[in-house]
Amino acid sequence: MNTTVFDSSVLSTARLQLEPLVAAHTAAMFDGLLDPAGYRYIPQEPPASVEALASRYRQLESRRSPDGAEAWLNWALLGPDGRAHGYVQATVGLESREASIAYFVFATSRRQGFAGEALRVLLPALRDAYGTARFHAEIDTRNVASIRLVESLGFSVARYVEQADAFKGSVSDEYHYSLDAPARVPSGDETRPAAAGKPPTMALD
Repeated sequence: MNTTVFDSSVLSTARLQLEPLVAAHTAAMFDGLLDPAGYRYIPQEPPASVEALASRYRQLESRRSPDGAEAWLNWALLGPDGRAHGYVQATVGLESREASIAYFVFATSRRQGFAGEALRVLLPALRDAYGTARFHAEIDTRNVASIRLVESLGFSVARYVEQADAFKGSVSDEYHYSLDAPARVPSGDETRPAAAGKPPTMALD
């Protein structure tokens, strides 16, 4: 598959449209990103303003790192009514054939299985488009919901990193998960709770 075509492709699930994130999504995404609880286990903070978020999204529209070594891919999670439920993202090493994944689900949409539903279509799509051989996810050890989610997808702990980061007045220990690219992603339990995993380095604030 032509990766340039894939990067701008819309992916579909039973309840969601995964649309490549652009500045035009700012209005739909902004309010959901303001919830401080969504940032409990990540160092980022809510966007400072609509203008700051739009600027960030414009920077991400190239879908490539400045040096061209990585694909920086972000999709808005939209329901059939156009309502935004959050986003998923992947940082894909174009030479390494490895990808780091993350997600953020808005407060009103959590515990409804949206993150798992999106990732179950995204991971095989990345494998097919980029030849991705392995996926990674870094999660604060306190983030039980995200741990349950990635384990339901077949990820396993590759290592435990003590004092991996420090933010919001506390120290963050992390589990680093990995998954060899599967022929299919386990269907899992779509009702598992969804919360924000630690984003890759290109994640929005």
